[in-house]
Amino acid sequence: MAERGNLNLQKSTKEKLEKFNNLRGKEVQSDEFWDLVVITAVDEDQMSAYEIQITEKLERKELPLGINYHVFADPPECKIGNGGSTLHSLQGLNNKYGKSLSGFKIILIHAGGFSQRLPNASALGKIFTALPLGNPLYQMLELKLAMYVDFPAHMKPGMLVTCADDIELYSVPDQENIVFDKSGFTALAHPSTLSIGTTHGVFVLEPAEKPRISDMEYRSCSQFLHKPSIEKMHKCNAVCKREGEEFVYTDSTYYVDYGTAQTLLTLLSEISPLTCEIDAYGDFLQALGQGATVDYTENTANVRKKDSSLVEIRRKIFHHLNGTDLNVILLNNSKFYHVGTTEEYLFHFTADTCLKVELGLLSAAFSISHMDPSENARTCVMHSTLHPSVTVSQGSVVEYSRLDAKVKVGARSIISGCWIGTDLSVPNDTFMHSLCVNLDEKTSFVTVFFGIKDDLKKNVDRPADFSAFSLFKVSLEDCVRLWGLCPEKIRFSGDRSMCSLWNACIFPVCSDLKGSFVMSLEMVKALDGDTKFSLPKTITLTSLQESLQNKNLEEMLRFRRDLYEDIFREKGSHSV
Repeated sequence: MAERGNLNLQKSTKEKLEKFNNLRGKEVQSDEFWDLVVITAVDEDQMSAYEIQITEKLERKELPLGINYHVFADPPECKIGNGGSTLHSLQGLNNKYGKSLSGFKIILIHAGGFSQRLPNASALGKIFTALPLGNPLYQMLELKLAMYVDFPAHMKPGMLVTCADDIELYSVPDQENIVFDKSGFTALAHPSTLSIGTTHGVFVLEPAEKPRISDMEYRSCSQFLHKPSIEKMHKCNAVCKREGEEFVYTDSTYYVDYGTAQTLLTLLSEISPLTCEIDAYGDFLQALGQGATVDYTENTANVRKKDSSLVEIRRKIFHHLNGTDLNVILLNNSKFYHVGTTEEYLFHFTADTCLKVELGLLSAAFSISHMDPSENARTCVMHSTLHPSVTVSQGSVVEYSRLDAKVKVGARSIISGCWIGTDLSVPNDTFMHSLCVNLDEKTSFVTVFFGIKDDLKKNVDRPADFSAFSLFKVSLEDCVRLWGLCPEKIRFSGDRSMCSLWNACIFPVCSDLKGSFVMSLEMVKALDGDTKFSLPKTITLTSLQESLQNKNLEEMLRFRRDLYEDIFREKGSHSV
C-alpha cells in the first residue's frame, strides 16, 4: 500500500513539474495560473533584494509571464509575525487594486525573516534557496509555484497562504482535483506522527457522515490546536487510527476566500498599528471552528517574544473570526518536508533518498562538475563550477561557488557563494558562506563560518559571557585566544542589550573574494589547536548581522551571473 502511495506521489509530482515547466517564460492565460504572486519581506532592504531577483528571473524567462509579482515589506516599527505580514500585504493589495481584488486568485508566500538557522539563505532570502533540479535551476519560489500549479483553475477568488521553507508533495485520485470553493478558511492537512503534531498545528475533525479511505477527503474541522501536547491531542479527540497506527492531521497551507479576506482587513483597521507578532496559523486558525474558545488567547507558552498587547489583540482576532468555517482537505498520500535549518538542508539534499526519488533531485544541477551523477551520490552541487580534480565528500552541499584545482570539501559541510583557491581543504561539519559588503565606502568581502550544529539564535545579556557560546564545540573565549585576539577587543553589533554568534564581530573583512575565504579557513583550522594562526593587527572584524546590513547585493548577484554564463557556455541551454 505504501509502495503504491509513493509511486503515485512520484508520478503526481512529476506531472506538476512538467506543467509548470511548460508555463515558464510564457504569457499565461486566465485561470491557467495565479493572477497575483505575493511575497512578504521583513524590511525594505529585503524587499529590494527580492524585487531585483524576481526581475532577473522574468528576464531569463524562469517564471510565467503576463502576471503581477509583488513584494510587501513589513512596517519598520516592530516585528509583526507572519500573521501581521498577511494582514499588511492584504492592505497593500487592497490599496492597489480595490474592488478588482474580488476577482483575483492570489498566492501569498511568507519569506520574511533573516534565516538565522540557515544562514546561506540570509543575504538573498530563503524563497531564493536553490534546489538541485530544473533547467534553468529551480529555487524555492519555482517549486512552490509548481506544487500548487493546479490550484488556480479550481478555486474561487481568494488567497492561498504558504511559507517559503517547506516542501509539500501530494497526490489526489485520478480525475479529481483539489477544489477551493467554500467560504471561510480551507486548510490542507497531512497525516503525521503525534510527535510531529507537538511542533505543528493539529486539526480536530468533525465526525464524517460517510467515512472513506482515499488519497483526498473533504472534511469540516471543529477545532485547531497549536503545538499541542500528546495528552491534549487525545483529550480533544484529534488522534486518528489507521491499521492500528495512531496519527494526527497537521497543517501546512490554507486558502481564504475573498469575503473572509475582507473580514481580515476590517480586523487590521481595528488593531493597527501592530505592536506585536501575530501568527498566521496559531492566532488565526485557533479562532475557527465550532469547538474554538477564547482560552487560547491567554496561552503564550509558544510565543518567542511576549508582549503586553498580544492577549488583547488575540481576543480581537477571536471575536472577528469566531464562527468562520474551518474546512480541511485531508491529503492522505502526502509528504511535508521542512528545509529551514542547516541540518535539514543537508539531510534532504544529500541523504534523503525518499525526497530525491519523489522530487527527482540531482546530485549535480546546472553546474560544471565531474562528480558522480548517479542516484547513489550523497552530495549536492548547484549553480557552481568545479575543477575536475575537486573532491566533495558525502553529505555536503556546494552552491553558487567556484572551486579551483585540488580543492577538497569535507563531509556534511555547506559551501555557499565562495571562490575557493587551489589546493585548499575544508574540514568536516563546516558552514562557509561569502558575502560582498560595502564598509567604509569600499567594496569588501567577508566569509562567515560556523559549525553545522552551532546555534546562531542563542543570546545572552550584555556584557557578553564568552563561555556561553561555542564555535565548532570550542568556547568563543578559546576561539578568540586561538586567533591571537583579546576578548575585550571583540564587539557585538546591533541590539545593545543582547549578544549572540549572529552579531559577534569575529569575521575578517578582506579586499577580494578568494582572499576572504583563505583567511576565514585559516581561522577555522586554528580551532583544532594544532595550527598556529594570528589575525593581522590591522584587520577589521564584522558580524554576520552587520554584513547583511551592509551587503552589496549587485556584486553578489553579478558573481552568480558570471557563474551562470560560464555554465551556460560550457553546457549549452538544453544539456545542463
